[in-house]
Amino acid sequence: MKRYFITGLLIWVPLGITAWALKFLISTMDQSLLLLPARLHPEALVGMYVPGVGTVLTLLVVFLTGLLTTNIIGQRLVLFWEGVLWRIPVVKSIYYGVKQVSDTLFSSQGEAFRKALLVQYPREGSWTIAFMTGYPGGDVANHLKGEFVSVYVPTTPNPTSGFFLMMPKSDVIELDMSVDTALKYIISMGVVAPGNGKKPSSQSKAALLNAINPASTTSSDKP
Repeated sequence: MKRYFITGLLIWVPLGITAWALKFLISTMDQSLLLLPARLHPEALVGMYVPGVGTVLTLLVVFLTGLLTTNIIGQRLVLFWEGVLWRIPVVKSIYYGVKQVSDTLFSSQGEAFRKALLVQYPREGSWTIAFMTGYPGGDVANHLKGEFVSVYVPTTPNPTSGFFLMMPKSDVIELDMSVDTALKYIISMGVVAPGNGKKPSSQSKAALLNAINPASTTSSDKP
């Protein structure tokens, strides 16, 4: 009974967490409906709440914003808007700080979070997975002798918090592993080990089948 119960948890826990995450994202993006007049809300049009309408509206607004800012007129509007924000003391610091980080993270030419690394942390001989975020710059680079890289070491199981380090490039090992795979490895606390790119053997398939449904293996062994 314990084995069957654990097998059921392995099926339902990922589904439950996925459903919770989707519900949170959809309900958050549905808040964009507050930008529309009350008569255009789904409750006023169809008489009931329709989840996901605000999500479609949010994605549409983001897409149209990107489409409009790719031409000269849109770029001038963005420059005008940023010039207005630059004149507001507190808003200026917040906006340009966030903008600089987002431009670095989402830039197609940037190195931020493009490579998974193996580094020694928090002491020599203890290894963990980190992500390369770039190279030291400004006056910091003037005080570092040799070639250094900027590294983000995430915590487990919450990778959104972590530590920023500047390490010699010779002390880091670049992994042949995607960022998504490395994140799964970190969030699972090492339980979900990254694959080696090889197809599972027949013995591995049989072991997996036995773990999911022990009765099938038992019945197959009978004459």
